[in-house]
Amino acid sequence: MNNMQQGILRTWMPCWSLTGGKLMFAVFLLLWIIFNGRITAEILVIGVLLSAALFAFCCRFMNYSVARDIRMFRLLPMACQYVAILILEILKANRQVLFFILTPRYQVEPQLVHFRSDLRTEFARVVLANSITLTPGTITVGLEGSDFYVHCLDKEFAEGMDHSVFVELLEKMEAVNRDV
Repeated sequence: MNNMQQGILRTWMPCWSLTGGKLMFAVFLLLWIIFNGRITAEILVIGVLLSAALFAFCCRFMNYSVARDIRMFRLLPMACQYVAILILEILKANRQVLFFILTPRYQVEPQLVHFRSDLRTEFARVVLANSITLTPGTITVGLEGSDFYVHCLDKEFAEGMDHSVFVELLEKMEAVNRDV
């Protein structure tokens, strides 16, 4: 074998040795056959070559990993739950802000809240900051490491921000991500 062939084998053999790698290759080949609409020897040979090339590309340049796919499937229900909770919290905060607007004698007490989060990944901290900003009545003013600075329209919005449902769910998602 020459150097180029050895390089190609090194590129996709670690992925191929896993059951999921063989499954991914089969999915590529099956899609090729479906999109062609018929099976001939020529289509099958070209499909095998293109599927192998695409699979090698995914392993080499896109860091394809069966473990990562399994992790994503394990995180999917929690991500759906997170989005549902976010929508619910947005609706509740909208109702509260509407109350402030329609009740002119109520005096809002804006506050700048600082709290530290135990979230380990930057991705989870950014998701939390964006979720806070999406919720009416609060806006993330700053995020430095694990320190959050949030402006709240009223003191009611500031209560329990560091131990919110968002933080708990993101911590569970990080734990699943570490376990796999």
